[in-house]
Amino acid sequence: MENPHAERQAVLLERILKNTSKCTEMILELNHCIEDLLRANSSVKTAADLATKYRKNVQYNIEATKENSDL
Repeated sequence: MENPHAERQAVLLERILKNTSKCTEMILELNHCIEDLLRANSSVKTAADLATKYRKNVQYNIEATKENSDL
């Protein structure tokens, strides 16, 4: 007669392996979606960087103009 505990463990182990496989599959899909999102947002990041640099340059020029007008 086989051990009922061993049978139960085998069933549980099979379920764990199946769920782990599904989880790994979903994580790979998530990584793929994140890579697509990062690629799509690269132009937005570039535009944001340019806008930030432009704002800093404008601020610098405003302050330089104020200093020159005070003299």
